[in-house]
Amino acid sequence: VQLQASGGGSVQAGDSLRLSCAVSGSTGRKYAMGWFRQAPGKERVIVTAISWDGGTRYYADSVKGRFTISRDNAKNTVSLQMNSLKPEDTAVYYCAARLQVFVPGEEKYDYWGQGTLVTVSS
Repeated sequence: VQLQASGGGSVQAGDSLRLSCAVSGSTGRKYAMGWFRQAPGKERVIVTAISWDGGTRYYADSVKGRFTISRDNAKNTVSLQMNSLKPEDTAVYYCAARLQVFVPGEEKYDYWGQGTLVTVSS
């Protein structure tokens, strides 16, 4: 399974940004998807995740009400809509796929994309 994240960039506080993750090589397999981020000098943490059928979503408290995860299984893509961005959202964002049962908040994922940088200035 290969994941390709895109959509990062530099924005001002309060702006919006949409990240996308294209998944390939997953034919016939069901997988949950997650977005993680790693801020400078900090550990990578989970931001949000979505089950295979899209029926269950998880959001970290820091992004609830501002970020929305969605997926299109027909196109093998997962998106992260980020609104009302704050400087503390600055990080490298990674998409990841999990083949095991979806567990909200679980950070053990099987496949990872390369990361895309989001910079939010005040």
